[in-house]
Amino acid sequence: MRRFTAKILKVVRRWLLALFVLSIAFVLCLRWINPPTSAFMIETHVAGLLDRRNKGPVRYHWIDMSSISPYLPLAVVAAEDQKFPSHWGFDVGSIEKAVESYDRGRRLRGASTITQQVAKNLFLWPGRSFFRKGLEAYFTVLLEIFWSKRRILEVYLNIAQFGDGIFGAKEASVILLKKNPRRLTRDDAALLAAVLPNPMEYKVTRPSRYVNARRQWIKEQTVRLGGTAYLKHL
Repeated sequence: MRRFTAKILKVVRRWLLALFVLSIAFVLCLRWINPPTSAFMIETHVAGLLDRRNKGPVRYHWIDMSSISPYLPLAVVAAEDQKFPSHWGFDVGSIEKAVESYDRGRRLRGASTITQQVAKNLFLWPGRSFFRKGLEAYFTVLLEIFWSKRRILEVYLNIAQFGDGIFGAKEASVILLKKNPRRLTRDDAALLAAVLPNPMEYKVTRPSRYVNARRQWIKEQTVRLGGTAYLKHL
């Protein structure tokens, strides 16, 4: 029995080591290779196939950050993760505030950094289980180790969802705003960033009072951060 158990443990260790090496290799490859899709895009596509009421395609087209108006990465950082240039994947202060708020009986709010969102959207699936959050933390660490901040932000701008089946800055700019992504204004960028928390509920084409208020707040934050120079050294 002991010999059998030892064999099982040996096989498990080998599989875990193989998965560890493969995950590092995969992350390293995507440092230079633009992802053709993401886990969230695949999930959206599958959900569309299973739901006859939803037959809209997944819209996604990669675009280099140099071809995107600098107002958009700034607006996204201002809206989602203002400490992005300086943290190592986790905003400890925001996590502590979220936990304190939850302890006071409020709904547990998100405290994910842009790096965590890339890890989740690119590799994982929606959900709040401890196992998924553990994997998210693992991939977040790998991204911070092997990718530059600029690469993390570039991938985020391409895989973030801005509308129903609309992923990335290129498709969001062209479909929702009828603009070339290079020509986005500060107001355009703030509007796109304003819907990121919930692009299925908040609409770029029909912004609610909340979205417009959030857009104005994001514009104010971009000025407070110092404008596009804030991300100049990524």
